[in-house]
Amino acid sequence: MSDIKSDIKDQISQELEQARAACDTSGKDSKECAAAWDAVEELQAEASHQRSKQPAKTSLEQYCDANPDADECRVYDN
Repeated sequence: MSDIKSDIKDQISQELEQARAACDTSGKDSKECAAAWDAVEELQAEASHQRSKQPAKTSLEQYCDANPDADECRVYDN
């Protein structure tokens, strides 16, 4: 899942650069500039949507991630 996050972050960075370049070239009130910023907003919305789909970790899960050897985090096979 982290690969997807980094891919979207990379895409957002690229789109940001393209949007800035389009606005510098065509002007801030141009259709090209508006379309480029729309593309940035769509990617940001997708990134936000993907973050909201991931279940939040409980405080115990967060603790066990940080302290895997703690007694509370032991897993026993039955």
